Amino acid sequence: MKDKAELKKILTPIQFHVTQENGTERPFQNEFWNHEKEGIYVDIVSGEPLFSSKDKFDSGCGWPSFSKPIQKVKTKLDMSHGMFRTEVRSIKADSHLGHLFTDGPKALGGLRYCINSASLRFIPKEDLKKEGYEAYLELFTS
Repeated sequence: MKDKAELKKILTPIQFHVTQENGTERPFQNEFWNHEKEGIYVDIVSGEPLFSSKDKFDSGCGWPSFSKPIQKVKTKLDMSHGMFRTEVRSIKADSHLGHLFTDGPKALGGLRYCINSASLRFIPKEDLKKEGYEAYLELFTS
């Protein structure tokens, strides 16, 4: 894994702020809040697969929202800003991704993974094989 100095050179300022400094981007002013293409979202730092467009829904909050991850993510208590929240982090890179809430659609399990676009890279379904994520094509066969 790259150190912070290396990451600062390859990530944009907002990507670095979000993933490395536990920042948050502005709602409704980020790349994926209303993105509707089919594919997967991976950690911008490590490339580890995180979420599928199949599990994305419009929560109205201004950030991409997912009902579940496609593989395990870390969660931990976040008591910053005078709130009690559940922070979501990637496993490999330990990138800050966003927060987990229990106000998601009941039909989808009731969870809302509220994720910063700046922590994600989107890989379109048609590019999964070329990008080395062929195993995730099965998510789009049903």
